[in-house]
Amino acid sequence: MLRRATALFAAWRLLAALGLLLAAAPAWAQPTAGPAGPFVFSRAGRQQARLKFFTQRNLIIVSAKLNGVGPLNFLLDTGVATSLLTDPAVADSLHLHHGTDYKVMGVGGSDSGIRAYEADSVAVTMADAGVLAPHLSWLVLSSDVLDLSGYVGMRIHGLLGADFFRSFVVTIRPEQFELVLHNPATYRAPRGKHWATLPLRFEQGKPYVTAQVKQLATGAEALPLQLVLDTGAGHALSLETNADRRLHLPATCLRTDLGRGLSGIVSGALGRVAAVQLGQYQLPQVLTSFPDSSQVHQRLSTRERALRQGNLGYEVLKRFTCVIDYSRHQLLLRPTAALREPFEHDMSGIDLMAIGQDYRRYLVQRVLPGSPADDAGIQPEEELMSINFTPVTAYSISEVNRMLHSEDGRLLVLVLRRPNGNLHPAAVRLKRRI
Repeated sequence: MLRRATALFAAWRLLAALGLLLAAAPAWAQPTAGPAGPFVFSRAGRQQARLKFFTQRNLIIVSAKLNGVGPLNFLLDTGVATSLLTDPAVADSLHLHHGTDYKVMGVGGSDSGIRAYEADSVAVTMADAGVLAPHLSWLVLSSDVLDLSGYVGMRIHGLLGADFFRSFVVTIRPEQFELVLHNPATYRAPRGKHWATLPLRFEQGKPYVTAQVKQLATGAEALPLQLVLDTGAGHALSLETNADRRLHLPATCLRTDLGRGLSGIVSGALGRVAAVQLGQYQLPQVLTSFPDSSQVHQRLSTRERALRQGNLGYEVLKRFTCVIDYSRHQLLLRPTAALREPFEHDMSGIDLMAIGQDYRRYLVQRVLPGSPADDAGIQPEEELMSINFTPVTAYSISEVNRMLHSEDGRLLVLVLRRPNGNLHPAAVRLKRRI
């Protein structure tokens, strides 16, 4: 039986790990101008709507009802060509039409043993925003193998992908935790010197953007890299080193587990690049995941291998107001106050997973060898009880995660409970390792 995903799950995309798709799964045409998507405004003549979202662990979460049931929670994910229900219990309660069956393939094309089926004509409503999709097709997983709820720290029922983004021009306002949805036919792009406009290219339902990436080596030149624009990835940047002979691991990096796919742990390295440039904006010292190339490229189609060098996640995108315009093949960026915030990694060496009915209990999944947590004697399967004498039930998993990223040299006094019930006090001094 598969264990839960590790706390760096977001660095290894869910559907990448699934190998999905499912080559035979339903595809959609390249975006064109006009209302091509299944979502519409519920009131005739409306030109825009506003939809509140919240974030956990750098992932955008929106609420919707399916066939009148809900609200249910979905990750908003440009990296997914087909929307996905990951919670089979909810799918069963909705009495969905069981359409075509598919095998979900693991790394290297192996059969993962997981099955999915297509459910069509599902009514999706976002009443607060006045938005609906009367007949949306979903893929439904046979089991919740990656436990998104445990990673995010709240109940998650699936992923909402390209169907949503090709229906509207979507403005993401991270400081306001708000999406503004525009009618593509009447939308007028903002102008001004602070806006950067980058072209989007689409392949197999995924948007690609070109970023200039400069590596850390002395004298390194900026490389134009094709990256999947991926709101469903919580990391900043992920690069596939064998996609371009000029890409290489930085001299200083951490060997680590980046996440779990259906065929097991996805290993790799965590390091930095000197800079990422998007239009006129440059972000320095960007934290970067480098998944082992053999594991990555076995899951890609031949065409994808030739087209992409990695993906760009929400840790970068949240530093901008983003306009994602599938209809005109463009991405517009305007920086927020977060643009110059440093990119930090976990400084404790602890991977946590949320458990319990309210997801306010936190279990240690993994301890990185040689890390401050390892030095303090913390072990997998211990439950975190308090941080600096405050019970962890007072914190969401995102708040706990921020404390573990907070400051080089900061001392955290932890109390953990071992599987035998004994309490284990531990002093962990955070350490920036890359």
